[in-house]
Amino acid sequence: MTDPKIVFGQRLIELRKRLGWSQERLALESGIARSYLGGVERGQRNIALVNIHKIAEALSVPASSLLEPPSAKD
Repeated sequence: MTDPKIVFGQRLIELRKRLGWSQERLALESGIARSYLGGVERGQRNIALVNIHKIAEALSVPASSLLEPPSAKD
């Protein structure tokens, strides 16, 4: 089984890039530090539920969509 933090991070990258946003832009829109977001995207951080909701709101997606596996486009 793949580490859920890594899967979450890959999905976050996918959604962020779909909008054409940098980590810096997502940090500004969500109010979460860019360095923290980088750690989340790399699967190094165990993100809190409150921050999942902040990111989902910034990306204008349901929080549940962040828990879906990333697309297999690549």
